[in-house]
Amino acid sequence: MNFVVSFVFSLIIYLGLTVGSGDILYWSKEEIILGVILSTITGLIVWKIFNLLKIQISQKFLNPFRYGLFLIYIFGPFLFSLIKANLEVAYRIITKKIKPGIIKISPNLKTDFGITLLANFISLTPGTLSVDVDQENNLYIHWLYVKNNEPKIFQVAGNFTKWIKIITE
Repeated sequence: MNFVVSFVFSLIIYLGLTVGSGDILYWSKEEIILGVILSTITGLIVWKIFNLLKIQISQKFLNPFRYGLFLIYIFGPFLFSLIKANLEVAYRIITKKIKPGIIKISPNLKTDFGITLLANFISLTPGTLSVDVDQENNLYIHWLYVKNNEPKIFQVAGNFTKWIKIITE
């Protein structure tokens, strides 16, 4: 399953990057052959690494509905949170109201993929940076303005966790 998913995923990405290069639909025969060869190599490498690390891609990952939800989230709530965070960081810098610190949040996400997504979304948002994850999946976040040492997850991550649960679980 890991080989098939990584093969298809890398072939789609390759074909997306080379679109418009030929006469068979949008690709040349050589481009398609090269894409299949490179995707096979990528699939084999991912399969080997995932087997060594005992990582299994679940069937949920193949659900196109989840990809649609992910795109809606990126261009909706996440974009809004990103703009809001940029404005807040600008306000904090101009007014010099900065109180940095590292806080711990417990997102209660079940999958490693969900934890990784949350950590990345938090790090992409200005004013916050994911620093570490412990064995219980608690995230340690460097925050530009710490109001209290034990904030609620919504204060740090907004509605990120709600959306990530919908997408990954």
